[in-house]
Amino acid sequence: MQLGAFSISLAVKDIAASAAFYEKLGFTSFGGDITQNWLILKNGETVIGLFQGMFEKNMLTFNPGWSQNAESLDSFTDVRHLQKELKAQGAEFVSEADEATTGPGSFIVVDPDGNPVLVDQHV
Repeated sequence: MQLGAFSISLAVKDIAASAAFYEKLGFTSFGGDITQNWLILKNGETVIGLFQGMFEKNMLTFNPGWSQNAESLDSFTDVRHLQKELKAQGAEFVSEADEATTGPGSFIVVDPDGNPVLVDQHV
């Protein structure tokens, strides 16, 4: 199962303080908009997203169709196909992609320990 680019999405209380902290660890701004309370930071191939007021919990995030540099890939497994595979394996979903659509879409599943896993396709 090819899930795409990987990052950790962190639910933060103070995005400016969190950004300053991760910059001390060598992360630099890669995308997002701090004035809209979301920022993507990168250190080498490691990507983290900071989200203030958008998510209840930290979560694992996968982006089908993207490289670790947020570049569109020519070939990838569509989020709806991944969703169908997981449904066939009995996974329970918090939210689902509309299987009647194409292009961007997302779903969320939760692992056995309660950790949300977001599969978010932007292309």
